[in-house]
Amino acid sequence: MAQGYFITGTDTEIGKTHSAVKLVRHLQAQGKRVLAMKPVASGCELQPDGSLLNDDVARLVAATGQTDLDLMNPYRFQPPVSPHIAAREAGVEIELALIAEHYQRLAADAEVVLVEGAGGWLAPLSDRYRMQELAQRLQLPVILVVGMRLGCINHALLTAQAIQAAGCQLAGWIANRVVPNQLAYADNLATLKQYLGEPMLELPYEG
Repeated sequence: MAQGYFITGTDTEIGKTHSAVKLVRHLQAQGKRVLAMKPVASGCELQPDGSLLNDDVARLVAATGQTDLDLMNPYRFQPPVSPHIAAREAGVEIELALIAEHYQRLAADAEVVLVEGAGGWLAPLSDRYRMQELAQRLQLPVILVVGMRLGCINHALLTAQAIQAAGCQLAGWIANRVVPNQLAYADNLATLKQYLGEPMLELPYEG
């Protein structure tokens, strides 16, 4: 069975997919077969064939070469809103059992599976579930992506605390530079290292 990781972030638009792609490339360079999954995606674009495609999913597909979009991204919604709102508007109930079944199928065909959440750790999936419950259901260690900008220390420590309070393992974290010239960047990074420890990966600003 594959080793899996659940990738969450301190917020939305802080580089979870960018970080996931970097991890895919890093693991592939070690000779590992890596597959990715983004179970729920909103903000999808309508394709000429009538299907919906999320840009994050497209980037993961480009990195892994996966062809079964339904398997890696079972829930897709067009409005760029929180998944629980998009699902409600579409009349869809997001089921953790279905996501877990898809994960198991991917895990049977890979050495590593990266599961990217949507939004942050407590982003709702429905009236019953949040991203936290999905990670718990999959029983995966968590990688926390920290968008390095003003306010990130508080967001990172709150999220790490919530991950551990949920009984999940914080396997590591990624410092992703989302602004080109963050004031006191080195000091912020040192503070996060002090509280979050290792292992960590630092990603440069790429615009």
